[in-house]
Amino acid sequence: MVDVVCVASWNADLVSRVERPIARGETVLARSFAISPGGKGSNAAVACARQGAQTAVLARIGRDDFGRMALALWAREGVDIRHVERAEGEPSGVAQILVFDDGDNSIAVAPGAGAGLSEVHVEAARVTVGASRVVMASNEVPMAATLAAFRIARAAGATTLLNPAPAQTPAELLALVDVITPNETELCRVAGLADDASLHDAAQVMLRSGVGAVLVTLGASGCRLWQPGQPAQSISGWRMPQVVDTVGAGDTFTGALAAALARGATLATAMRRANAAAALSVTGRGAIDGMPSAAQVDALLESAER
Repeated sequence: MVDVVCVASWNADLVSRVERPIARGETVLARSFAISPGGKGSNAAVACARQGAQTAVLARIGRDDFGRMALALWAREGVDIRHVERAEGEPSGVAQILVFDDGDNSIAVAPGAGAGLSEVHVEAARVTVGASRVVMASNEVPMAATLAAFRIARAAGATTLLNPAPAQTPAELLALVDVITPNETELCRVAGLADDASLHDAAQVMLRSGVGAVLVTLGASGCRLWQPGQPAQSISGWRMPQVVDTVGAGDTFTGALAAALARGATLATAMRRANAAAALSVTGRGAIDGMPSAAQVDALLESAER
């Protein structure tokens, strides 16, 4: 059996590098273009596997070159693909990504075959989902699939972990979430507040909705954790010598968090490892290249103790 099941989106990332965000109606010349593996679910699953967790993806891809790219990636990373469906006549998902000189990015996702992932696929994977320690998902997959997987996980006593991106999360799903990992903007939007609202206020809204813990990622500033009846816990960001880009940093955080929780780590310990893994991820190009191994995370954490 597996430690972590990821209800996964898969996209081929079509990445263009430009100086700055592009204005409406504007055309600019990109400095470079590349195609690389992506999708929040797939990224998190790879990050989780690199941290040593036995990881499975529950996904739907096309029988095309981008679908074959997914299968090759998961094979290299040791990710279990027994619950991956290859759809006839449907394209695999793609994400169009603009990466700016400051390392930030903008992303548009077309889910392709992934849009057909449903509760039927989850039910077919019931034994695997129910026997896992952690079940994670993002909002890039159809909500019905995530709801079905989290209901099975909750009944079996597994931890449910949600990265709410895009930030459209119904109350029915929030009530099934043990740990949610939004960024600052996503936290406020899922809570139904303005983008500039207090993070503390937004976190309290989430906790009242039934979420077990709110762990918000703050980019270079680290992360902050809220749990019911406890003061917020913050971890500072790491000062990395070079930031290549931030694509996949949030997915790395979620995947590393899932791996640590699956090993029985406390949420505070898992948060510390996820924070370090996300920091290391920004030193590589694209979503996958910078994702660290467990040994690399260990080394970074040990360096802070010396």
